[in-house]
Amino acid sequence: MTKTLFTSESVCAGHPDKICDAISDAILDAILAQDPHSRGGIETVAGANKIALFGEIKTTAKIDFQHIATEKIIQLGYGLDTQQAWGFGPESEFSNNIHQQSPEIALGVDQDGAGDQGMMFGYAINETPELMPLPVALAHALARRVDEARETKDLAWLRPDGKAQVTVAYENGKPVGVEKLILALAHDENTTAEQVRSDAITKIVNPVLEHYKFALPQDSDIIINGTGLWHIPGPESDAGLTGRKIVVDTYGGYARVGGGAFSGKDPSKVDRSGAYAARYIAKNIVAAGLATKCEVGLAYVIGQPQPLMQTIDTFGTATVSDEELEAFKTKLIDTSVKGIIDTLDLRRPIYSQTSAYGHFGKDGLPWEKIVTA
Repeated sequence: MTKTLFTSESVCAGHPDKICDAISDAILDAILAQDPHSRGGIETVAGANKIALFGEIKTTAKIDFQHIATEKIIQLGYGLDTQQAWGFGPESEFSNNIHQQSPEIALGVDQDGAGDQGMMFGYAINETPELMPLPVALAHALARRVDEARETKDLAWLRPDGKAQVTVAYENGKPVGVEKLILALAHDENTTAEQVRSDAITKIVNPVLEHYKFALPQDSDIIINGTGLWHIPGPESDAGLTGRKIVVDTYGGYARVGGGAFSGKDPSKVDRSGAYAARYIAKNIVAAGLATKCEVGLAYVIGQPQPLMQTIDTFGTATVSDEELEAFKTKLIDTSVKGIIDTLDLRRPIYSQTSAYGHFGKDGLPWEKIVTA
């Protein structure tokens, strides 16, 4: 019997990088709502009492960039009442440096070509109901539960920002238990470390592990706030940047990661749409019982509509031939840029829901749909 370990992490919606992802995707959704053919590569930076927008855009939409950013900041738990104490909030210094999309890029995209070069990977595995790797699924569930406990005041001492990390034990390639579990939780000054730990295990860890039918690790293998305390959340403590949590956004390091981030990018950017198509193919292959795990690779060149590379790797778990897998993929989706956008209906304001807890494994997203014969 061979025992191995694998670790993945996730972060809460109020984490500095995720604040930036949320603002970038909120702006993208706002322009797509008015102009479905909008293009954008919107980057947000958040630091101590500062928010700045960068990147490029092409749209007929008229929006208030600062209003969208400040509304998102408030929604994520950073309010006027806490701005001074936490050094970040809706009145933080704002600057907008977004410019028009390069006409040289637009030249190719106007012909249904890819908005950039790059390689993308999609992955699926049958070890969770979501067909996601268990370590990242658990990490996302913990981060989501932290945010729910704060928003509902189930744990009133919680502040926005936080992290979860899970180490899963495998025997002969099958997950058998949670070996280590780490939470970093921002909390108020009146709550002791002992209370934070007790509440977190009771209200956050237990419900998540019970859902996935796993027991608690040993008490010594659960770490809550490694430094002992954490009072000041957000960009005052650590600057944020759009797209920096790409491993969190994908498969927690369990599968290969492509060359580009997602948030703030319209679907002509294959960094985003190509990764969604690759996941769609891989998930449907596993869901159809054609393999127990699958990784799909795509690659594109700027301005050209068709992928330069298309690969399917089932790691020896396929139940059908390579030719049958290829035929299944071809019937499922046309992997040209236009084919992906049309099949998955991506010119819609659906992207804000992806900016926290990963882009995959969530119900309701078009690339998560399982197609039945």
